[in-house]
Amino acid sequence: MSARPNTEPALSVRPDDPVRPRAAPAAGRLAWVDVAKGICIILVVMMHSTLGVGEAMGGEGFMHHVVEFAKPFRIPDFFLLSGLFVGRVVDRDWRLFADRRIVHFAYFYLLWLVLQSAVKYGQITEGAGPGAFLAHLGHGLVEPYSTLWFIYLLAVFSIAVKLLRRVPGPALLIGAALLQLAPVHTGSTLIDEFCARFVYFVAGYLFAARIFALADWVRARSGLALAGLAAWALIEGALVFTATGLPFHPNLAGLPVVSLVLGAAGALAIVAAAALLTRAGGPVTAVLRACGERSIVIYLAFFLPMAALRTALVKSGIIEDVGLVSLLVTVAAVAVPLGIERLVRHTPARFLFRRPAAFHLVGEDRPGPAPHLASARTT
Repeated sequence: MSARPNTEPALSVRPDDPVRPRAAPAAGRLAWVDVAKGICIILVVMMHSTLGVGEAMGGEGFMHHVVEFAKPFRIPDFFLLSGLFVGRVVDRDWRLFADRRIVHFAYFYLLWLVLQSAVKYGQITEGAGPGAFLAHLGHGLVEPYSTLWFIYLLAVFSIAVKLLRRVPGPALLIGAALLQLAPVHTGSTLIDEFCARFVYFVAGYLFAARIFALADWVRARSGLALAGLAAWALIEGALVFTATGLPFHPNLAGLPVVSLVLGAAGALAIVAAAALLTRAGGPVTAVLRACGERSIVIYLAFFLPMAALRTALVKSGIIEDVGLVSLLVTVAAVAVPLGIERLVRHTPARFLFRRPAAFHLVGEDRPGPAPHLASARTT
């Protein structure tokens, strides 16, 4: 999920319209963006790993508290970061736009829909045979499958922004916010997640220049930024861990309006934290950046090592601490996909993580000076 160097002209901003998108700075890869994505993808994998281990072992551990704390902003930040760079291509012709923002995601969604489903063939078909499997794949074309819903929604969000790009920025943002506030629970992942998450993608698109400016401000004023992050963490924790007694909103963080504000605030907090980490440097920052540069690799393939190690550890009974098992599963689920990608990078199997030239509508993206995969781009 990495940004490629900007080779396209910046979008003009009318002085009478303060909420309009601008292209990202033409400074090549931005380290803090990758660090932020690294934080987000680790939190996503942690959530799936921890909840799966808790269910398998019939308990909770310390990792469950981290997962709960991150719930309000974990996915909003991912979509906000993904919206940062859509302004680069939104006004280009449909052929180039479709290649960068639709075919790109469709390729990986369809490929991994088949691969993930094949791994669960017996569970999916329940003895009904190939016909049931094909019906499952067909359903996956209209309803996002499993963890792949995020990639599916990125293409849908991109199309929506392209179609709505002439709508004034404030009206687009307000409309998206109203969708998030509306009690939409249809049972369809596509509809429900679109309504719940579109506002964050739109915010990244509209406020890209201001978000980059925030990252610059944070690096210049690290003391104030740290104080702000501490205050945010205290407020976030208080709202997340204060129960309401309501069945549909068990804590204060889940209440309407509050959830929207916390999603936005948490997304900006991750931006600030990533900017500070990039300024500080060090091995932790390097690991986070490496994860962020290839976050789509992790996202596509984490399910298999996660399930395999979880099953092995739970059945063995060697470790009885739910938190420790959750941590080990999370680490493996992040590290193994990166190892697989490195192994196949220069083999025919690289199609798993890199879109082949045959699946491009226009010229294939060229990586920048560093050998980053074009496939690792979801923004």
